[in-house]
Amino acid sequence: MNKRIGYLLVSVFLGLAVVLAGCGAKEDVNRQDAASPATPSGASVPAATGENTAPVAQEPQEKVELTISAAASLTDAMQEIQANFEQANPNTSLNFNFGASGALQQQIEQGAPVDIFVSAAAKNMKALVDENLIASTDQKNLLQNSLVAIVPADGTNIVTSEKDLTSEGIKTIAIGIPESVPAGTYAKEALTHAKLWDQLGKKLVQGKDVRQVLQYVETGNADAGFVYKTDALTSKQVKIAFEVDKNSYTPANYPLGIIDGTKHRTEAEQFYAYLQTSEVLDIFAKYGFSVPE
Repeated sequence: MNKRIGYLLVSVFLGLAVVLAGCGAKEDVNRQDAASPATPSGASVPAATGENTAPVAQEPQEKVELTISAAASLTDAMQEIQANFEQANPNTSLNFNFGASGALQQQIEQGAPVDIFVSAAAKNMKALVDENLIASTDQKNLLQNSLVAIVPADGTNIVTSEKDLTSEGIKTIAIGIPESVPAGTYAKEALTHAKLWDQLGKKLVQGKDVRQVLQYVETGNADAGFVYKTDALTSKQVKIAFEVDKNSYTPANYPLGIIDGTKHRTEAEQFYAYLQTSEVLDIFAKYGFSVPE
């Protein structure tokens, strides 16, 4: 009897030990599950590195718009240059303001937000340098042009020199306003050199810029006109009557300068340098410009 009771007590103690061991293992598993996030079936669990490996989002670079005031005679060449530059520099856009160099100079003097100025005459650039609006080290001669006389492509008047402009068949001669349009200034110098300025005075009509002079001749509102060679080459409605003697007028140089008050100095310097590359100078040459001697 005593032996039977002993065996029974031993069995009870062994059963309790097994039950208690099972409960302890279950609690360990529960604690581990609570500390670790659930992982989908078949997914691998990355090893802990102690570092945040998530990619850091970078803010997009702000796009800069450069404003370039340029002589009207540069319109066609600059539009091609603009497309090439913006394609290579997607974070910089170019906003061109084309017009007569004298008018552009006045806008800059009055505080227009301009970054770069390309003039069709050295005098307009010099004025801005003298007024400390452009540093002397931030400007240089970029191009040179030549002055020509044009007539309508279907015209019958024979014009081979300034003297032929006095004929009765030539009733109207278009030139740029001499006070603000460099091509008009050069035309006045050439006609004065030929001693014809006063004689032709009654025939003259003035345009706000060289492109308007070209338009006068294209539309037949003028029988002849003085424009740059580069402008004449852009139109099939006019033909070059003669090229004006370069010794009769001031060299038609095109200086380039960075406005001292630009808010985009880095980008302005980049475009300033780009305009002097062989790639760009080849584009200018295609439109009839040359590099100053």
